[in-house]
Amino acid sequence: MKKSNKYYLILLVLFFSILFFLQDSFAKDDINFLSLKKDEVNLRQGPSFEYPIKLIYKKKYLPVIILDKSGPWKKIKDFENNTGWIHTVLLSKKKSAINIKNNSVLYKKPTIFSKPIAKLETGRLMLIKKCKVKWCKITSGDYGGWILKNTLWGKIN
Repeated sequence: MKKSNKYYLILLVLFFSILFFLQDSFAKDDINFLSLKKDEVNLRQGPSFEYPIKLIYKKKYLPVIILDKSGPWKKIKDFENNTGWIHTVLLSKKKSAINIKNNSVLYKKPTIFSKPIAKLETGRLMLIKKCKVKWCKITSGDYGGWILKNTLWGKIN
């Protein structure tokens, strides 16, 4: 093999390797979150009504990550790492999150020096109004305010 062909081949392999790793890192940044549209949603073992139900969600707007799709079905994962298939009509684009840190503080303004409104337990569901760099404005039950992003699991961007 000629010397110039060898260098061309090495450069080509190097280019595609870099392209592959860059694509992988960009894909991880764009995690696709959706939420449950109804108060009762069946999680199935496979992408069809023929598959058995694994579990039944009983919380509207619970956030889930989309892992895969097959026709009108989406494979999802929840914050407890349960995975399964849900029909697309049962999913919503409503932004929501789950509190993952016990005794997270909900503040009146997006600063820790602001008035604390409430302490939230792990697993508390919140609807996201808007987010800034480190904070999200949320509502949860009768409470509304600002919470640190690093205490949330869900659609926070």
